[in-house]
Amino acid sequence: MRSDAPISLETRALGTLDYIRTSIDASCSLVVPGTAGVLTGSIGLAAGALAAAAPSHWLAIWLIACAAAFVVGAIVMTRQARQSGHARYLGPLRKFLLCLCPALLAGAVLTLVLWHAGVEHLLPGTWLLLYGCAVLSASTVTVASTRGLIVVMGVLFVALGCIAYALPAAGQVAILGLGFGLLHLLVGLKIARITANER
Repeated sequence: MRSDAPISLETRALGTLDYIRTSIDASCSLVVPGTAGVLTGSIGLAAGALAAAAPSHWLAIWLIACAAAFVVGAIVMTRQARQSGHARYLGPLRKFLLCLCPALLAGAVLTLVLWHAGVEHLLPGTWLLLYGCAVLSASTVTVASTRGLIVVMGVLFVALGCIAYALPAAGQVAILGLGFGLLHLLVGLKIARITANER
């Protein structure tokens, strides 16, 4: 029912401020494509299956999978930026990478350190734990509609990393497929559904 009562100046000002806040949040936040999670998860599941079939080569298999997932994720995010018309404005992507990469760099350094020390059985827990921390940090610059889901994913990665340390070596390798494979796949599908409904 329409009202002819005049709208107060205060109400208009609050509405304008709310619009400005929403616009700033949208321009400073990154939409993480669900496709990237689905493809990364698929690579993780394939790596998990290959590592189970050739356990003596698990480290090489997962390092190759990591490189492949990084390249695929970068391609998908770049393509999305071009399609959305935001390729020129890289502020959110830059912030996302600044939040994500320090923990990933720490993981790369620890991979060399632990491998050199002959305790590579500790790598699965370390990778899962640090990746979870990276995801939690990067979630702060993602759009509000998927931020909660990404936070949950980060927490689950941290939990899987902690669990991995308590498992025997074979179990630690197997849990990589659960995290980098199945968890990525499920979250990617959910994000894709959320973003599709927003269009």
